[in-house]
Amino acid sequence: MINKQFVIQVAQEEHLKYADTIVEEMANSAQARGTGIAKRSPEYIMQKMREGKAVIALSKTGEWAGFCYIEAWGHEKFVANSGLIVSPNFRKSGLAREIKHAIFKLSRKKYPNAKIFGLTTGAAVMKINSELGYYPVSYSDLTDDEQFWKGCQSCVNYAILTSKNRQNCLCTAMLYVPKDQRQPNKQRLRKDFYGNLNLFERWTKIKKSILVKFNKALKLDLQP
Repeated sequence: MINKQFVIQVAQEEHLKYADTIVEEMANSAQARGTGIAKRSPEYIMQKMREGKAVIALSKTGEWAGFCYIEAWGHEKFVANSGLIVSPNFRKSGLAREIKHAIFKLSRKKYPNAKIFGLTTGAAVMKINSELGYYPVSYSDLTDDEQFWKGCQSCVNYAILTSKNRQNCLCTAMLYVPKDQRQPNKQRLRKDFYGNLNLFERWTKIKKSILVKFNKALKLDLQP
């Protein structure tokens, strides 16, 4: 994908040199947001590039601008578009949306029968997901693959997730279902969500406020 500012493409061998920068920026971004992500090593990011399961964005001058990769779970029944990150130099440029669209297209090509899901606390990402056909779901609608949930252990809110038996947390779960697997009632939910995004954002803020208070109380209870 090419626009006036960026070249967005499937990552290749020539992009391996950006792996350290990508991992470092992922960690910095998570720390700034006060949330956690599944920690990945540069070697893991390189592996995704070699497998053709990552999208990278570069500026016209060759500067790294953004990245996202694909992970498959539950015997490829579920796919997650993970690690979306945009360089601080290029934020608020609309690049995140373009990367999300590119990685979604790549996911559909590689795994046409898989459901695509994501966990996010960001309203901007929720909006982009909605544009792509995702809708909010309960955690029970996501993969039960233990390896995926182990990735949440590095999140500062992991205690909330485990105390809720993996049924709720600060992140909102969103799901895309291929057309031939869709149920009419779920489709109505998606349309209702898209038409009331502002209402949903307010609900997310309320949810965050409640769960943050719960987390503080939980930490006090665990103190000796």
